Amino acid sequence: MIVRKLSEASLQGRTIKAEGWESNRLLLKSDGAGFSFHITRIFKDAVLPMHYQNHIESVYCIRGFGEIKDVATGAIHTIEPGTIYILDKHDKHILRAFEEMELACVFNPPLMGREVHNAEGAYALAAEVIV
Repeated sequence: MIVRKLSEASLQGRTIKAEGWESNRLLLKSDGAGFSFHITRIFKDAVLPMHYQNHIESVYCIRGFGEIKDVATGAIHTIEPGTIYILDKHDKHILRAFEEMELACVFNPPLMGREVHNAEGAYALAAEVIV
């Protein structure tokens, strides 16, 4: 059994920060569950172009308000508490936060721990491991 507390993530080196966001990586590849689980904050006014070429991501909005744009179709979807979106086709997208957002995120394959977005807006398959 694995038990962790969000309030202890930064003390355990599980909080990763980059421009526009902060991710608390509560479950990672080294845990052996087959997916990773994160609580992520998207800062107010952040505009984040992303394209997860190596991962499928599922995102559930806990708090805040924003939108996601599907770059391929131009469709824009409102993100608010209770909304889930799944990037099941490695969808190139732009996430905008009109106010700070708190999101629960699941990645498959699981992240290793220290990933940040590369120039294409993706996470690499290999990164520094958090144990």
